Amino acid sequence: MRRRQEVQPEVAGEAAAQAAVTVAPVEPDLDAAAFFDVDNTMMRGASIYHFARGLATRGLFTSSDLFKFAVGQAVFRLRGNENPEHIAVARETALAFVAGTKVDDVVRLGEEIYDEVMADRIWGGTRALAQSHLDAGQRVWLVTATPIELARVIAQRLGLTGALGTVAETSNGVYTGRLVGDLLHGPAKAEAVRALARREGLDLTRCTAYSDSANDLPMLSLVGHAVAINPDSELREHARKHDWPIKDFRTGRKATMAALPIAAGVGAVAGSVAAGIALRRHYRDR
Repeated sequence: MRRRQEVQPEVAGEAAAQAAVTVAPVEPDLDAAAFFDVDNTMMRGASIYHFARGLATRGLFTSSDLFKFAVGQAVFRLRGNENPEHIAVARETALAFVAGTKVDDVVRLGEEIYDEVMADRIWGGTRALAQSHLDAGQRVWLVTATPIELARVIAQRLGLTGALGTVAETSNGVYTGRLVGDLLHGPAKAEAVRALARREGLDLTRCTAYSDSANDLPMLSLVGHAVAINPDSELREHARKHDWPIKDFRTGRKATMAALPIAAGVGAVAGSVAAGIALRRHYRDR
């Protein structure tokens, strides 16, 4: 009769420790960082639109409402311009609807909807670029017009350092219906990156920025290394003139990208209106 072998967990533990391969920790590169736009750079389409879509699947507003916002964003994409008056009106409408909503509720829904709707829309190529900076010991930040709460969720899910996003005023954990400053869009992104660089002691000449849109030229021109990702025609032309790297992770006809919702000003706020309406209705009727 075979004798049962005595269990010796401490022996197994010691053997495992001796066999372990030690990986040298990455030496931090504290002077350099990478900044990534989100919509159509890190993610296919507009993050705030996908958030609104997730709210629609929860019955917080109708598919007809969502369609209207999607059409509005597609028209904006095709025209390729931004009317300041339209941006202002849409922004104020969105803020009015979201007033009174708890920040924690938005964060919780953002986490759920990212896992359900957004995770599969991350561009693998862009994610790999972000990881290469992390592997080099550099910090990686998202920079987006998307509300900061949703931007932080995306950054956390991707294992990045953090996010810069549009900041809405809150009081006792509830949105007041006002912005702190304005949308983080265009020149405001560059100002945010500049302010972060001062705070973190970054050398902007050693930093890298990534975007798909000519709207982000202020941010791209601020750093020492600019990269065009899935660029629009204006950014592509600018990148070629200035010998910036161009990377396109899209497949199929690029013209189909025009049908994807994009958040860069009007698009971002249109999605915010949709989300705001949904949240307002939901928490008003509870």
